[in-house]
Amino acid sequence: MSENEQPWGRVDESRTVYVREGDSEREVGQFPDGTAEEALAYFERKYADLEGQVILLEARIARGVAGGEAGEAVAHLQQQLVEPAAVGDLAALRARVEKLSGKAGELSEKQKAERDAARAEALAAREAIIAEAEELAAQPEASIRWKDTGLAFERLFTEWQQAQRSGASVPKAQADALWKRFRSARQTFDTARRAHFAKMDANNKDVKHAKERLISQAEALAPRGVDGIPSYRNLLDEWKTVGRASRKLDDQLWARFKAAGDQLYAAKAAEIAQQDEAYAENLTAKEALLAEAEPLLAEKDRVAARKRLTEFQIKWDEIGRVPREALREVEGRLRAIEDHVRGLEEDHWRATNPETKARSEGLRGQLEASIAELSAEIASTKDAKAKAEAEQKLATQQSWLAALGD
Repeated sequence: MSENEQPWGRVDESRTVYVREGDSEREVGQFPDGTAEEALAYFERKYADLEGQVILLEARIARGVAGGEAGEAVAHLQQQLVEPAAVGDLAALRARVEKLSGKAGELSEKQKAERDAARAEALAAREAIIAEAEELAAQPEASIRWKDTGLAFERLFTEWQQAQRSGASVPKAQADALWKRFRSARQTFDTARRAHFAKMDANNKDVKHAKERLISQAEALAPRGVDGIPSYRNLLDEWKTVGRASRKLDDQLWARFKAAGDQLYAAKAAEIAQQDEAYAENLTAKEALLAEAEPLLAEKDRVAARKRLTEFQIKWDEIGRVPREALREVEGRLRAIEDHVRGLEEDHWRATNPETKARSEGLRGQLEASIAELSAEIASTKDAKAKAEAEQKLATQQSWLAALGD
């Protein structure tokens, strides 16, 4: 083979270059201004360029990064290799490109499936965001926690933005419809929130006005001291019917109203303390009287007990009032003595009441007659069962008779 030839092409005397393809050859061009070697080298470089494109596309398809344009790249190479102005093993290059055609189709299908899955995932993510947003917007007003729900909508909006930035692309028509649903849910909540707080502001204004009026009336009672307490209690009853403002405002209003009442009750406490100081001697006297009277708790003679108790009661009333904190104790001790004497009198009445005695004597007579009949029946009967029943009745009636006493 001469220097003007190589396995895939040759150059003639006019510097025309041919490429061999099978048993024939085809003119690919001329290179009149150079040597035969330069002419061949030029068209061999053309072949190398084509081969380089094939190698690059093979690598990209093998790595799965060729993208959706892989099929277009293969078709473009096939077009370039129809009758290229290049010298080299064109048949082998065409075969390699043909093989790439099948791989590009497989890659395209795989990437399409991946895009579809990613799009479905992106749609599901947005649907989940919308579902939560619509659930939040559909809450009954009475159960909405406004601050928490507002923060939840902010979080959902951030998630929506992240889904748009990092998630797979969604067809515009679907994306617009989904966004419309999310925006509608958020607007529904925002509208309800504005209405709620507008209503709350109006209520706060009305409650504040009404309670400030009550506060003014309560503060005006201060000069009356203890005598102002009944009027303050009436104002307190009215306060409870007014309703509540926001927690912070209501706490502030209540603090002012309570302060006015505290001033009145402080005057009452001072008055009670003054009275208690004056009643301290009375307490000492009543405690001494109780020490003298409490031996009556062991008295059995009702007449003597009543006489002595009456004397103590007269003295008790003459002594007068005692300090408030000691009232329950001393009154309780006196009541115990009174209860004991009353018990002695009630026992005597039950024992001497003519009607009670008559009923008791009548019952006694009936029991004695019945006991006599049962005794005779027991003595005469031979039936063991009847005798046992009669004996049981006899024992019962004898116990009743014993309970009546003499």
